[in-house]
Amino acid sequence: MPSPDAAAIERALRALGTAERAVTEKAYLKSDLEFAGTGLPAVRATVKGWCKDRAGLDHDDLVAVAGALWDRPVFECRMAAVELLEASAHLLRAGDSVLVERMLRTAGTWALVDGLAANVMGALTERYPELTSTLDRWATDDDFWLRRSAMLALLKPLRRGDGDFERFGRYADLMLAEKEFFIRKAIGWILRDTGRRRPQLVAEWLAPRVSRASGVTMREAVKPLPAEVRDQLLAGYRERRPVTLTS
Repeated sequence: MPSPDAAAIERALRALGTAERAVTEKAYLKSDLEFAGTGLPAVRATVKGWCKDRAGLDHDDLVAVAGALWDRPVFECRMAAVELLEASAHLLRAGDSVLVERMLRTAGTWALVDGLAANVMGALTERYPELTSTLDRWATDDDFWLRRSAMLALLKPLRRGDGDFERFGRYADLMLAEKEFFIRKAIGWILRDTGRRRPQLVAEWLAPRVSRASGVTMREAVKPLPAEVRDQLLAGYRERRPVTLTS
């Protein structure tokens, strides 16, 4: 059924866009979606204003509007759906992971996937730990965006200095030798952000695996590590051999 709210949000987004930006963004993201040429700050402001006018927004309305926005083949409408779910994540329930998965499977670009995975599914998984079984399934999915999302859903608590590094490590170990850039980048990104608070944990995980890691992964992962540790790991990577760390 058509959603008047989704239609109103789309009109507002289109009014804020420019044709020049639409062409540039479409080329940059290599997406088949239509682009209105609206910048992310304007998308966020539009969603924030819509939410402010609906103080009584409930779960069912949230999911209906987000789903209706996603079903419009316009990048900014889909971005608004992601921003809406992020802004109202406290209303979501464990069963909404089905909607998130549908969105991830049809996103087709990191610009939509990453917010859905790290912020929406990540928040859901923290509130409903049973959803780790969904992440386990995603981690071996044929769709590399789902595999990337399984890891990114664990990012925010790892960034804070806690979180389930053991689970992330299992996922990353399975994907470490993959050729897909977005998988390699995600592994390095999460290791980098984890390493800012727990450098020893990251260094010890990497040391026996550097011979299997990609350059993209290694360049990101070692950034926050102490210089002497970083040098040992990079030397092992260049020589394609596991590393025994020395203090």
